[in-house]
Amino acid sequence: MAETDGGTGGVREVKSAARTVELLELLAERGDRPARLQELADELGVPRSSMYALLQTLAARGWVRTDVTGSLYGIGIRALLAGTGYLDSDPRVRAARPYLDEASEALGETIHLGRLDGRDVAYLATRESHAYLRTISRVGRRLPAHAGALGKALLAERPDTDLPEGPYAVLTPNTHTTRESLAADLAATRARGHSVDREEGVLGLVGFGFALRYDTPAQDAVSCSVPVARLSPEHEARIVAVMSEIRTKIEATATAPTAGGTVQWR
Repeated sequence: MAETDGGTGGVREVKSAARTVELLELLAERGDRPARLQELADELGVPRSSMYALLQTLAARGWVRTDVTGSLYGIGIRALLAGTGYLDSDPRVRAARPYLDEASEALGETIHLGRLDGRDVAYLATRESHAYLRTISRVGRRLPAHAGALGKALLAERPDTDLPEGPYAVLTPNTHTTRESLAADLAATRARGHSVDREEGVLGLVGFGFALRYDTPAQDAVSCSVPVARLSPEHEARIVAVMSEIRTKIEATATAPTAGGTVQWR
């Protein structure tokens, strides 16, 4: 039975569950940098013995993996399976996929679908350009919302009073670092109807972001990324035209009544 918070109608956080989630999130954020037991215990403020027991429990279930010496820990394969289940169960991701394909074929550039998650954008789907090959897929990864086309398109759907105080994390020399600078960019985004990221998240890449307004405020957005060397005024105009049309198609499909009682997640 859930433990209530003293009659206010809420539910108190289960500390053991919260600690487990914090550990998995920390390991996921570290990516290819495995951690030692003491590092994890110190980072989360947990006794070494408690952290060891938690790691062994999660390792036995596949959520954490260890190296051959048993001294280094990283995120396990069960996290991948859970993430795949999330994408497979989301009706809006499914609705967007054919239109991401359409945009990719029409433009020959990289197309993304992302969702706002706190101060970051999580990448839900990507269609990579054959002319610009990434070494690592972005699906399942995060980027600060202030530093990319997807995030700025979504931030522009919200009042500037929601913006956190700066300074903001710097990803490139072009990243907005102050609230005032970002707010000016968002005002321009609202005026033109889409965001533009000129090497703010990744040097050498320009992105164009379009909020999907089937939610208010929008939670999802699509974007097109193109190398600076391939971006001409004519190509930019075509990207904006195609992506604006793709946005309209996704919004119409994602808001249409669904058959079979499909769950509409919050």
